[in-house]
Amino acid sequence: MDRDRRRLLQAWCALGLAASVPAFAAPRNGRSSARTRSGRVLGVRDGDLHVFRGIRYGADTATGRFQPPRRETPWRGVREALVFGASAPQSGDDGPGSEDCLFLNVATPGLGDGKRRPILVYIHGGGFNNGSGSDPLYDGRQLCAHGDVVVVTVNHRLNAFGYLYLGEVDERFRESGNIGQLDLIAALHWVREHAAEFGGDAGNVTVFGQSGGGAKIATLMAMPAARGLFHRAWTMSGQQVTAAGPRAAAQRARLYMDALGARDAGALLRLPMPKLLEALRTRDPSRVEDMALYFGPVLAGQALPRHPFWPDAPPQSSDIPMVIGNTRDETRGFLGNDPANFTLGWDDVPEKLRKQQFVDLDPREVIAEYRRLYPRYTPSDVFFAATTAGRSWRGAVEELEARAAQGRNTWAYQLDWHPDTDEGRRTRAFHTLDIPLVFDTIAQPGSRTGTTDAARAVAAAMRDALLAFARNGDPRTGATAEWAPYSLARRETMVFGARPAMQDDPRGGERALYQRVPFVQRGTY
Repeated sequence: MDRDRRRLLQAWCALGLAASVPAFAAPRNGRSSARTRSGRVLGVRDGDLHVFRGIRYGADTATGRFQPPRRETPWRGVREALVFGASAPQSGDDGPGSEDCLFLNVATPGLGDGKRRPILVYIHGGGFNNGSGSDPLYDGRQLCAHGDVVVVTVNHRLNAFGYLYLGEVDERFRESGNIGQLDLIAALHWVREHAAEFGGDAGNVTVFGQSGGGAKIATLMAMPAARGLFHRAWTMSGQQVTAAGPRAAAQRARLYMDALGARDAGALLRLPMPKLLEALRTRDPSRVEDMALYFGPVLAGQALPRHPFWPDAPPQSSDIPMVIGNTRDETRGFLGNDPANFTLGWDDVPEKLRKQQFVDLDPREVIAEYRRLYPRYTPSDVFFAATTAGRSWRGAVEELEARAAQGRNTWAYQLDWHPDTDEGRRTRAFHTLDIPLVFDTIAQPGSRTGTTDAARAVAAAMRDALLAFARNGDPRTGATAEWAPYSLARRETMVFGARPAMQDDPRGGERALYQRVPFVQRGTY
């Protein structure tokens, strides 16, 4: 088989199309073509949709390491956009990646047809450390088909490649602590420039993201260079109330450089990518391997002149409607990977909370309050609930309060539903469970929702709320018609259970407990 036909078949398999076409035969209407600012790209036709994978929105970053993104080099002829581009350098399932990673993917119902469809840009999670826009759960075809929208997913620089602050080492790299964010801004510029070509509305762009993706969005809302590039924001389990200060960020950079034996920024530029990745697991020159250095946005340079949501919500984004959501049992998604956490005794919980809760409350006080609020909770239930509240949910409350002080264009949700299976009853509404629900990709590999009628109903409710929000800046529709904006007086929250239902101040007792002490953010996961 020739190279072009083999790559096209790979693209069909990735899109789930291979079973519908004869082996090795491309249907005559199986390709789609679009013009970008740097040249034409060739995608695939999937029924009524046009799908493009791996479109460049910036140049190879290897020659611009730790520098803001540069525009991609134009090409002649037609360039294939049939398979996903490389992920950013990282360890794990999406690694090792490549420094040539500034790619995005587009799914759209129309090309250059004059329609002004809402555009949804998904920013992937994985903290600021790993991930990519090519996960099967991020497949935008269901959103396109149900909402007549354009869906974009994006890769950008991560970890030390995207957030290593070298501004106090070398003036040339004063913005290096935020170049991963600047990549996202470059991608949003590309989206605005190409909206009409891909059948979208440059004046109606919604950014949405989960976990680290939500944190990146919260940060974008405080970045002057992002002003006007998006018009709605939907964040899921992803808060970024504060950013690292330059002093702490510079200390992390020095630990990283010491581990590499790099005396200056020039030495970092000369090292090969695998060496830089290897050192990401190093905390100090003794190479402690059980702790990873945290890299994320930095309060430095012109890119990020203020904290994202402290001491208030960023004024530049006050007119942007926003949804802030979380899952009821966040930490079961990662602390639940240790079977021992499901068999804890009461004597085990205090020390566990000291290590994992991340708040300045006496664990004994926390345990006593949870036992009062929820008398039937087991020690493991208290552990997961307290770590959820202290590690992530508290940040959501902080952002909701800051936004509510600005006006009435912010909505809160909480996902309580989980599959009625042995695993579902164990992991409950864990971190990431809402991803396949809002995308309606519950049948895709990696989804743990199941495909029961109950799962389909929850997915339809969350999907339709997202689509309504993208179209009108208001998530109320159908099953969520009663969803009211969040206020300080009532703390209105849409709770997605078997059926969506409004609640005022859900988990109010937990909120009051954690608001006894100041909020301190220690990164995102």
